[in-house]
Amino acid sequence: MRSLRCLSAEALAAHIPAAAEQSLDCVAHDLYPLLFKASFGLERADVLQALLTRWPLEEFRLGALLGPSADHPEDLRDRPCRPCLEACVRGLGAHVLRTQSRTRLRLADLTGLRDVQEPRCRCAQPLGRWGRTQLLARACLELQAEPRAAERPAVQVLADLFVTEGNFEAVVGALRPAGPAPLHLRCVSFRADSLRPAQLLQVLQLAGPGALRRLDVVHNVRLHAGHVEQLLAQVRFPQLTALTLPAKAFDAPPAHRGLPADEDHHLATIAQALSQMPQLTELSVAFSTLTGRVQQLLGPLQTPLRTLDLANCALNHTDMAFLADSPHATHLEVLDLSGHELLSLFPSTFFRLLSRAAPSLQILTLEECGLSDQHVNRMILGLSPCLRLRELRLLGNPLSARGLRRLFSGLCELPGLRGIEFPVPRDCYPEGAAYPQDGPAVSKFNQDKYEEVAGQLRAVLLQAGRDDIQASTPLFGTFDPDVQETGHELGAFLLQALKSALEKFSRALEQME
Repeated sequence: MRSLRCLSAEALAAHIPAAAEQSLDCVAHDLYPLLFKASFGLERADVLQALLTRWPLEEFRLGALLGPSADHPEDLRDRPCRPCLEACVRGLGAHVLRTQSRTRLRLADLTGLRDVQEPRCRCAQPLGRWGRTQLLARACLELQAEPRAAERPAVQVLADLFVTEGNFEAVVGALRPAGPAPLHLRCVSFRADSLRPAQLLQVLQLAGPGALRRLDVVHNVRLHAGHVEQLLAQVRFPQLTALTLPAKAFDAPPAHRGLPADEDHHLATIAQALSQMPQLTELSVAFSTLTGRVQQLLGPLQTPLRTLDLANCALNHTDMAFLADSPHATHLEVLDLSGHELLSLFPSTFFRLLSRAAPSLQILTLEECGLSDQHVNRMILGLSPCLRLRELRLLGNPLSARGLRRLFSGLCELPGLRGIEFPVPRDCYPEGAAYPQDGPAVSKFNQDKYEEVAGQLRAVLLQAGRDDIQASTPLFGTFDPDVQETGHELGAFLLQALKSALEKFSRALEQME
């Protein structure tokens, strides 16, 4: 329930006319945070800009201001409203240039927003992480060109940056000012896509890597083990807690391919660099070939991992045996082993891993692991100790409607389970169809039969009193707000990469002739 202070703040934010914003100077300083949240909820961009211009406190922390509080219990962090955020940045710029009074603001933390599939902005104009990065970078550049900038004390600005080819130059300019910079931009989390390795290295060196907590290098950044080794040698990340690398990032450089595994020193050097990151607890290296080398990579780490993504890494029995017996196993909260036929190739080590991870495991992803009806009973038994498991993702496994019903009956016994991603039952596809389905074929199934089976599965959950479990089949993966926001740019990047590859192939054919 909102407090009387909150209701009063909302009434003031709703009715204050634009011409009367000077009256904010009469508001008690300790009421500014509550008035800011009330104005953000009402999407009063004019009031937000005035508040930031006059902000009387030494710190402004956006995520904390929009989160639940005793006065205002509603959580507004999933409302990245474009007009409101633009007003905040304009107000921040006006604040550092004010001459009427001494600037008090020292730190502006603009992190903490959540990008969701259906943001609750009334304006229906959400601003994603890439857009927020672009907005902030342009504001920094404009202020650097302002003659009054040299006279004002600098404000440290913490941000979650998302850098691609499209905003690379603006971000570099903001991070490497040619003159006085009233806003000192520092990065807390960094996501990179569609950048060349040299661009990635350049922008990371500028982004204040000593304070970086999360680094996600994804999709269209073409890295191999040599690039990763160079990156970790030239840029130190002492505070990094989470690292995601793109496909094939741990594969040997082209010139080294074909050498025996013990002659590839890149992975050993990378592992040593990772071991110097004492806070690292999340690691995603999906689609890198790590056959027989998981111990070499994870063995030197000083801190047990809580999140580990080894999807489609071509693991063998040695790798699984190491995982099952390693210190990481008893700390894992999120585990992805998709793309490995676990129950056919190494069932005992997989279930030993599950048993050791059971007290902590919360999210388990086993997509395209060849799980079929014959494995259901063992899966139920293996998952039974995982009492904290919240999400189970099983897309791409050749389970029938009957097998899924049996599996759902067993999963109802897991008290913490809240979400199941299940595959389209195999018997919904034409007889003899390959499984898992790929490309356009994935959507060519009997929709009526699928709906019938989905209804039966929901009935299993309801009969067991587990209507708190959400079951779904996201055929094309879960929603990624960052990809959604930059889809056009990334598509153009892929087309350019394809064109370049075809040109190289054509030149090679000409040389052969």
